[in-house]
Amino acid sequence: MVTKEEIIAFEKEIADIFATGVIRAPVHLRAGREDALINIFKEHQIGDDDYVFGFWDSHELALLKGVPREELKQAIIDGKSISLCFPKQNVLCSGIVGSLMGTAAGTAWALKNQGKKGRAFLFCGDMSAETGIFHEAVKYVYNFDLPAIFIVCDNGVSVMTDTRATWGSPEPWFVGTKYESKIIYFKYTNGYPHSGLGKLIKF
Repeated sequence: MVTKEEIIAFEKEIADIFATGVIRAPVHLRAGREDALINIFKEHQIGDDDYVFGFWDSHELALLKGVPREELKQAIIDGKSISLCFPKQNVLCSGIVGSLMGTAAGTAWALKNQGKKGRAFLFCGDMSAETGIFHEAVKYVYNFDLPAIFIVCDNGVSVMTDTRATWGSPEPWFVGTKYESKIIYFKYTNGYPHSGLGKLIKF
């Protein structure tokens, strides 16, 4: 498994490349959640048979799942940062909010009903966890006891909107409910802007 230092160095390298204008597509960088993600991969022993679903900020997930560094780097340079897909490592990502929550639930259903090894792990942000499809997917996975876990990475904002102000509550909707057994939740502060570097990049 890659180390925290390797993850940080990778994101820094991508940031430096993005600053040159070489990457002609959106890039969402992350910093500050490395320890939490590494612990989740270790504690749950996420391996080859498991599926990892993410969204537009999934560089770290790809590295932790075993995607070769240079292969990942080239995919990002090619403009696929927000939609990274590596079938060999069972990594599937999308830049569309909520698009893979039902897919993760369906994958878990198939794994269970076909008697196959593996689990589905879906990583999303705090505001993505407020969508209706998140609630429906978690409810389905819980009710049918499917091998899936939803990981909510809370950085306190939706792009630039304060999450708590939007919720009207200090805690996400699932805290204190039965669905928490299917959800891992942690908070972090992102060291990068929501997208890009916070400055205009000329191509």
